[in-house]
Amino acid sequence: MAADFVDESQIHVKGGNGGAGAVSFRREAHVSRGGPDGGDGGSGGSVYLEATTNLASLLSFVDHPHRRAGDGGHGGSKKRHGRNGADLVVPVPVGTIVRHPNGDVLADLTASGDRYMAAAGGRGGRGNARFLSNRLRAPAFAEQAELGEEHWLNLELELMADVALVGFPNAGKSTLVSRISAARPKIADYPFTTLEPHLGVVRVGGTSRQDADAVEFVVADIPGLIEGASEGRGLGHKFLRHVERARVLLVLADLGEDEGRAPSEQVPILLEELRRYRPELLERPRMIVGSRADRRPPRTATDGQAAVPGLELEISAVTGAGLQQLLGRLAVLVEEARAEAPLPRHAKVVHRPEPEGVTVNREGSVFVVAGREAARAVAVSDLTNPDALTHIHRRLKRLGVDRALARAGARDGDTVHIGELSFTYESER
Repeated sequence: MAADFVDESQIHVKGGNGGAGAVSFRREAHVSRGGPDGGDGGSGGSVYLEATTNLASLLSFVDHPHRRAGDGGHGGSKKRHGRNGADLVVPVPVGTIVRHPNGDVLADLTASGDRYMAAAGGRGGRGNARFLSNRLRAPAFAEQAELGEEHWLNLELELMADVALVGFPNAGKSTLVSRISAARPKIADYPFTTLEPHLGVVRVGGTSRQDADAVEFVVADIPGLIEGASEGRGLGHKFLRHVERARVLLVLADLGEDEGRAPSEQVPILLEELRRYRPELLERPRMIVGSRADRRPPRTATDGQAAVPGLELEISAVTGAGLQQLLGRLAVLVEEARAEAPLPRHAKVVHRPEPEGVTVNREGSVFVVAGREAARAVAVSDLTNPDALTHIHRRLKRLGVDRALARAGARDGDTVHIGELSFTYESER
């Protein structure tokens, strides 16, 4: 792809770490037994990806893929709460798909303002004042903070357009877009001039932007396809991706025959490539047009030129022949498609993580307890403190860790790992 347009990239997101809780006791004149007054740590900031129309490429992530939110501050004495870390909002182009490294779609940001939390910040630790109880009057321990989530994610950009131009290289797509819109793609008389997609806004009818009779739609100049593009030949998959969201397909058959392929052969090949890539593309409304009519060789009585299958119109972007008829028909197709269904998109992905329970994985005689709450239960500042260990045991029991270990087959003497804590299992019997 050209250096100023990138439609695939990776991003590394890191939520801010939380702040640690404080261990502190009141130290004031005339107060002989000051109680605990250690404050909580602040939560770390989260990283959000937000779609915006101000960007048209993923170029900014190529050389600088790392994005990190702010860390939370530590708690202090006199129950002072640590400051919360600042969230980080990362702008991405409208049409960005966020994928897990395994290929699963995590979010599809198809409208300006769509936002996805890519990495949650860690929770702050609780200070020792939070552990004061009738049973424990002087807790000398606090919670450590959680680390923020950290991920590598794949970003893909699919252009948001009403009409996608589909044709072989040098079929006149860029020239057509430059004539019917204000877009100015690079144009030259050789194949693969267009190495990146371009968008042009087309207005049909009306005399002003406020005219209710006017129809505006976006046309995408997709780089030319070659035979075998659906199987990845050339930059096939990169180009075909930008056709997926289009409401209407405008298939161009080059009447100029500069590349030695007859117009009658081009349309079946193009449609077959679309079918192989994504069969549902052939169900979209489409219009088949002969382009570069000004370059067509003159017909003779004996040349036996085969008809282009499904041809509805012949146009020339150079002379302007047929352009008004083309725009009128496209406006009708776009309006009908808009009324029938919204812009094609991936299934909406809504992320509301389920509360995490406790799971136990057995590795020989070692049992590993996983779960956010279980890890938080053992994240105290002083694991040698008897009061802290008593608190940990009570909290793990409330979470059902004892029952989960027994169901997993743990026996007296087995080793159990929970976060940074390792201990020897002893049943309550």
